[in-house]
Amino acid sequence: MKPISDIIVRLQMMAEDGSRSDRRLALLVLSDLDSAGKGTISDIARRAGVSEPTVTRFCRNLGCEGVRDFKFHLAQAIAFGGAYLQAEPLARDAREQRVAGAVTGAAITAIERAAASLDMAAVIGVADRLAHAGRVLCLGSGGTSSMLAGELQNRLFRLGLSVVAQADGQLQRMYASVATPDTVVVAFSISGFARSVVEAVELARQYGAATVAITAPDSDLARAADTVIGFRAVEDDNIYKPSSSRFALLAILDMIATATAESRDGKVRETLRRIKQGLNVLKVGDPRLPLGD
Repeated sequence: MKPISDIIVRLQMMAEDGSRSDRRLALLVLSDLDSAGKGTISDIARRAGVSEPTVTRFCRNLGCEGVRDFKFHLAQAIAFGGAYLQAEPLARDAREQRVAGAVTGAAITAIERAAASLDMAAVIGVADRLAHAGRVLCLGSGGTSSMLAGELQNRLFRLGLSVVAQADGQLQRMYASVATPDTVVVAFSISGFARSVVEAVELARQYGAATVAITAPDSDLARAADTVIGFRAVEDDNIYKPSSSRFALLAILDMIATATAESRDGKVRETLRRIKQGLNVLKVGDPRLPLGD
């Protein structure tokens, strides 16, 4: 049998397609994962109404070496994804207010927490580098980090900067390979251990590029970059709500973009004017609309 990668799925399949005793045991385990992980073989056998050798055979049918190995994989599954396995059902009372409050409250808290610990001197220093860069390379892998790389590209091109964002690992290395001393690389990673991003930063630095990491302190990416804007993601226990860290990271990105625009000053006003003019000619002529958003 193949090595176990997800014992929960194995249990779910066993509950549907296993032998009679295996189905009974699988349903018992899935109904109370914690007790199954902590109970003795005799406890499990008694609760399922089967013999102890049947429990051992059940564990082997799952791909485990025995009961002890089964408990190890079960404990690992609970540690990694327990919140998703036994979540409380959603209450329907005042759902609209509860959902709105959960999202907006967490977003505000995340932004305030990030702002309180942010090194603004580092932010201004990064902005000054970007303002005078020959080229800018934005890197990010994964949902939030790749989105941030694309958003920074969107913010900087309108300031007249030559900027590109890459989320593909192969292309990240390729673009890093043609970096020069007038290149500034800005890399995003919440964990700081996205391998392709770390390697691209190391590669670009080898060719003299200035490298900036917005990531967790003491991570591989933080160690690889010249300059680090430290960020630690703190999440609540609401498994249904998207990560609130996105809002904090977007706030940091907007601070960098704002400071970069101020550093470029006269060079940026004409490009912003042209974008505003071009959009208003093609769309509704409302000068109060955001610039290209």
